[in-house]
Amino acid sequence: MTLFKVEFLPSGKSVVVPQGTVIVDAAAKAGITIDTPCGRQGRCGRCLVKVKKGQVTEYESPYLSTKQIQQGWVLSCIAKVAGDLVISVPSKPEQVKLAGEIATTRKALAPHLDWPLSPAVRQLFIELPAPSLEDNASDFDRLKSAIASKIGVENLTMSLSLMQKLSQSLRASNWQANVAIDTRNREAHLSNLLPGRRKQPLLGVAIDIGTTNVVASLVDLSSGRIVNQASALNKQAACGEDVISRIVYSEHRGGVKQLNRLITQTINELLAKLAGENNLKTSDIEQMVVAGNTAMTHLFLALPPTYIRQEPYIPTTAQFPLVTAKELRIKINPNAFIYCLPAVAAYVGGDITAGVLSSQLFKSDKLSLFLDIGTNGEIVLGNSDWMMACACSAGPAFEGAGVSCGMPATIGAIEDVTINSNTLEPTVRVIGDTPPLGICGSGMISALAEMLDTGIVDKAGHILKAVSSQQSAVSDSRIRLGEHGTEYVLCWAADSGTGEDIVLTEVDINNLIRTKAAIYAGITVMLKKLGIPLSDIEQVLIGGAFGQHINIEKAIQIGLLPDLPWEKFQFLGNTSLSGAYNVLLSQQAQQQAEKIARKITYLELIADNTFMNELTAASFLPHTDSANFPSTKYHKS
Repeated sequence: MTLFKVEFLPSGKSVVVPQGTVIVDAAAKAGITIDTPCGRQGRCGRCLVKVKKGQVTEYESPYLSTKQIQQGWVLSCIAKVAGDLVISVPSKPEQVKLAGEIATTRKALAPHLDWPLSPAVRQLFIELPAPSLEDNASDFDRLKSAIASKIGVENLTMSLSLMQKLSQSLRASNWQANVAIDTRNREAHLSNLLPGRRKQPLLGVAIDIGTTNVVASLVDLSSGRIVNQASALNKQAACGEDVISRIVYSEHRGGVKQLNRLITQTINELLAKLAGENNLKTSDIEQMVVAGNTAMTHLFLALPPTYIRQEPYIPTTAQFPLVTAKELRIKINPNAFIYCLPAVAAYVGGDITAGVLSSQLFKSDKLSLFLDIGTNGEIVLGNSDWMMACACSAGPAFEGAGVSCGMPATIGAIEDVTINSNTLEPTVRVIGDTPPLGICGSGMISALAEMLDTGIVDKAGHILKAVSSQQSAVSDSRIRLGEHGTEYVLCWAADSGTGEDIVLTEVDINNLIRTKAAIYAGITVMLKKLGIPLSDIEQVLIGGAFGQHINIEKAIQIGLLPDLPWEKFQFLGNTSLSGAYNVLLSQQAQQQAEKIARKITYLELIADNTFMNELTAASFLPHTDSANFPSTKYHKS
C-alpha cells in the first residue's frame, strides 16, 4: 500500500493516507470538515479546494470553469490523492441568521391547540406512609400504590437510574415528592422524582426536523403556552442538501452515525438556547414530540434509510418506537419519552401526518388539496371520508440547492423580484433589507415569472438574447454569456453582499422548471387517477415554512400552482411544527395522527405510467397546454 502525506492550509494539519483516498475523507481524518451538500456525488460544486502542490486523480466536472481548473481547484468529494499534497481549504462564510429567528412570534411559528389539553405527561404531588415492621412493602410498591390512588393506573414502570435513587430520595424528603408521569397507552412511566414539595414547571418541546431547517417550540404542558421558539439550519446539510443526497451519504462507512450525530447536535443546541433564554435547564423538559419526513426521522433514530431510495422504496418502519432521551443522547430529562409522528410511506412522512392533522383536512367536508412544498413536494388530496397522498422528487431547487446563487430564505436572500418591461432593469426585495447574498425559493418564483412576462425567457425556459429594442445599453448587458451558458444578472457585484454578481442561468431555470413540473404533474396524476376535475377542488392548503412566502399569482404564472381562484388558497405556515405541538399537548391528537397515517392511501408516482408524460407536459412555462392556465398572459416576443 502506497502512503502519501496530505497537508491542509491554513490550519497546517496533516495526515498520511493511502493512495486513492478521497480528499474529503483525508480532511475528515485530519479533523477538518468540508461540506458536501450533494452527498458526495460531485454534482453541486460546493466542496471546492485548491491543490497548491502535488497531484490528484481528477474527474471532469461541469461545476469547474476552465479558469478554476487552471488555478488548481478540484472537487474534494471526488478528487483522490495521487501523491504528496498541499491543499488549501477556503474558509466558510459566516453563518447567516435564519429569518425565522428574528420573527419567532409570526403566526407561522405560533401554533394553536385544536384539541383538549391532555398531555401524556402529568405532574403529581404524592405523600407516602412511612414503612414499618407491620407495613413492610418495598419502596417501589409503596410509590406505585400512592400513584395508583391518584390516577387509577396500577402498572408503573421506571428506569433503573431513577430506581437507584428512589430509597434515598424518599427518606430524605420525609416521604413526599413531586413526580412526572407519562400515562400514554394506559400505563404509567415515572420519568422524574423531585423530593419534597418543590414544583418545577412542566415543560415539553415540539420539534420540526426539516431537511433544511429545524424548528423547536418550548411549551408549558400545564397551560399549552408557548414559552419560546428557536430555529437553526439542519447541520446535516453539510452532508447533502436533499433527502436522496443524505441517504447516499448514509451508505458510506459511518454515514448513518455521522448524520445522526449532526441532527442530535442541531437539536441539543436549540434546546440549550431555549433553556438559556428562560433561565431553565434542558433537563427540566419532560417530553418531546418530533415531526419530520421519513428519511429525517430514520436518521434521527439512527435507522439506516438505504431502502427508502431503492425500489420498491420501503422504510424500516412507518410507526416509530417510543424511546427515551437517554437512548438518543438528547439533552432533556434522560428518562423522558420522545415520540415521533408516524409516516405514511417512504416519501410521505410524519411531517405530512402532522400537516393533515393541524390543517384539519381529515375532518373537512370540502374536497381539499394539501401541499407541502420544500426539498420534497408532498401532496394530499381528500376530505373527511378519504385521503390519497403522493410525493414528487422535486429536488431542492426552491430551497436554494442546485442553483448557482441559490440560498435558503435567510437574511440576505432575494425574496421578490420585479422587472421593468421597457428597460428590463430588475428591482429586488431582500430579507433583512441588506445587500443581497443570493436568491431564495420565493425570489426564484418571482424572478422566473417576471422574466417570462417581460420576454427574457420563452416558454421552454431559454433566455432570449434579443428581447426588446427599447432596452438601454446598461440593461442589455444583464443578459450575457457566462461560464455555464446564458444568464440574467439580478444584482451587480458592486451592490451585492458577496462582491460577486447574483445571476439566474439557463441551467438554474431548467432546474426550477423541473421542480415546479414535478409538483404540478403529481397533482395532475392524482386527480386523473381519481377521475376528479381540477375545478372540483374547494380549497388548497399550503403548508411548510417556504409556502408562506409564495406569491400565488406568480406561482400560477410559472405553472407551480394550479390555476384556481385565489380565494381557494390558504397559507398555513409550518404545519409540521403545529401538528407536533398539538400531539405534545393532547393524547387525543396523538391518537388522531395515528389514525390519519393509517387512513391515507399512498400513490407511488414512479409506478404510474402517466407521471412521466405529465412531467414532460408540465416542463414548460407554465405548461404545454395553455388551456390549463386560462388566467395567465404572456409577453409576446
